Amino acid sequence: MRAYWAVFSARFRTLLQYRAAAVAGLVTQVFWGFIRVMIFYAFYRGADAAQPMSYAEVVTYVWLGQAFLLLTLFRFDYDVSAMVRTGTVAYEMLRPVDLYAFWFARAVAARTAPVLLRAVPMLALAGLFFGLQPPAGPAAAGIWAVSMVGSVLLASAIGTLLTISLLWTVSGEGLARIVPGVVFVFSGMLLPLPLFPDWAQRIFDILPFRGLIDVPFRIYMGHIAPGDALPPLIHQAVWTLALVLIGRALLARGRRRLVVQGG
Repeated sequence: MRAYWAVFSARFRTLLQYRAAAVAGLVTQVFWGFIRVMIFYAFYRGADAAQPMSYAEVVTYVWLGQAFLLLTLFRFDYDVSAMVRTGTVAYEMLRPVDLYAFWFARAVAARTAPVLLRAVPMLALAGLFFGLQPPAGPAAAGIWAVSMVGSVLLASAIGTLLTISLLWTVSGEGLARIVPGVVFVFSGMLLPLPLFPDWAQRIFDILPFRGLIDVPFRIYMGHIAPGDALPPLIHQAVWTLALVLIGRALLARGRRRLVVQGG
């Protein structure tokens, strides 16, 4: 485990150096957060029917989404992409470590360091000035923390799967452009999932993406009560395990069929 912890620690500390990018991203996300809040304000002012979420809950959902936006911006590991293009990925295959765990540790670092740089100031600003409500209670806060850990692991499993796809796609740009749009819709980042019609809820309940955003945020607000949180957490964990197993199987197959670029 020390090897993987060292990989995570080194990658995490490297990504913490991008403070200027974090500040720029924070300003951008505050701007877009205000736009989204105004859109929902207009919607709730004009809606006659009862909604499954209150306006205050939607505002909290939006600001949490802006704080943890980077959990849904999926892209492959650019270092591994460069290795695939140059052929130096062969050296990765020779490391005396579990290659999947090695890449997964890098993915976890990529899902934590940039998120923390933006989420901490965003939560502070939104909580003080922009209408972000505190957790519904101590139990909700504790379960929310657990669900956020699950969200990071689920996001890392998806990100690692994208990185493994480079063994076939080389550049990976196609998937890198398609996947974020799909995740935005099905995770709740574009629109809180409870606002979708009932027929769509059945689709969301099957796919893994609600475990990234929707489940943690609704636990935070108390929209999913602490007593009802176990099934969504199990759904989150089962999909994480399934994606890890799929990733391992694809990586094993890719290693057997890999032709190094240029030779």
